[in-house]
Amino acid sequence: MRRFETRHFLMLQGPHGPFFHQLGAMLRAAGASVWRVGFNRGDEAFWFHRPSFLRYDDAPEAWPDRLRALIAEKEITDLVLYGDTRPIHAQAVEIGRELGLCIHVFEEGYVRPYWVTYERGGSNGHSRLMETSVAQMRAALAQSEIEFPDAPPRWGDMRHHVFYGALYHFLVMARPGPYSHFRPHRDITVFQEFRLWLRRLLLMPLHMLERKLATRRIRQGGFPYHLVLLQLEHDASFRMHSPFSSQTEFIDLVMEGFARGAPPHHHLVFKAHPLEDGRAPIRETIRLAANRHGLANRVHFVRGGKLAGLLAQARSAVTVNSTAAQQALWRGLPLKALGRAIFDKPEFTSAQGLEEFFANPARPDSRAYRDYRHYLLETSQVPGGFYAARGRRALLRQVVDMMLAPEDPYDALTAGNAAPRQQLRVVR
Repeated sequence: MRRFETRHFLMLQGPHGPFFHQLGAMLRAAGASVWRVGFNRGDEAFWFHRPSFLRYDDAPEAWPDRLRALIAEKEITDLVLYGDTRPIHAQAVEIGRELGLCIHVFEEGYVRPYWVTYERGGSNGHSRLMETSVAQMRAALAQSEIEFPDAPPRWGDMRHHVFYGALYHFLVMARPGPYSHFRPHRDITVFQEFRLWLRRLLLMPLHMLERKLATRRIRQGGFPYHLVLLQLEHDASFRMHSPFSSQTEFIDLVMEGFARGAPPHHHLVFKAHPLEDGRAPIRETIRLAANRHGLANRVHFVRGGKLAGLLAQARSAVTVNSTAAQQALWRGLPLKALGRAIFDKPEFTSAQGLEEFFANPARPDSRAYRDYRHYLLETSQVPGGFYAARGRRALLRQVVDMMLAPEDPYDALTAGNAAPRQQLRVVR
């Protein structure tokens, strides 16, 4: 008997592009059986093993019953999905738990940009990390003498991410075929989604120039500034794990706290998410709020890009629950988080109100954060990426064995069975 032939994987929606297909191929090579449910032409186009493709073209209301039937028919032992909050995935997680299945959840990296997240049972606000203290993490790390891991080589995922996103939504829009019942989990139509991805792809050079000019003005301005890390308004973490229904509410609250608490010579810099596509009027919202709070000459907007240059000179950072906040913590910057987040530990995030925070922000415990980050990199954070070919190769070399292991990454570390991590350095 082949070692893993009793494992039967059912894969739902994955990241845009061929990652889930390649993951399924390697699981089959290990001896497991793999099935993929497709909900639209985009799902179908990136799955090249036709005998294992299961088309779902019924109404959304029929999905729970159909899923139960598939699990019984294919003797499914494992569910695999990307993100756990879109309706079809949230229902699948609930049913999978009820039936005792192993639930594998992929997400963008908690420690970005050179890792992705692999957990079991749930991610972000549903992650086991939400209930794990720093003391428990330190105890787990003490089970083995592990050096703090280096960052892997760069993968260069952003342009690939945008390309696959545009292509995916084009396929969904242009060739709906038998998937007439498909409804996207966003609040806009597939055509609108495709148009936004295409616009983002075409405007990347212009946005890059605009970003460089805005960043240069801030870095050469000579004023102290606080950095606000914006998220996508339609992002699952923002929608499901925060008290805000829109970015407008968050932006206005931050402006109010800054106007009341910050010294008058300090400035406020709003940095957009790298994949911000204009569906929410972020720039106009910031302009109006700045005027309303008397901050027109002290507020700046930067469109996407990398954080390092801005963080290097910032006084503090504010976010809802963006994983980008961990780059601020790594640099020892004071951080205020206003939503539920895996890094929202008393050792790291400030308990101050916004007015007090901007007046005199409390610094995090950098030693505690270093241990926390070490714990993540030895458990749920896997070197690689979903979109660029080099990143996918690096990810597949490690994550398949983690999926086939009897323990999840957190229990494996506690038991002293953590997957070996090959930390690569760029040789110059």
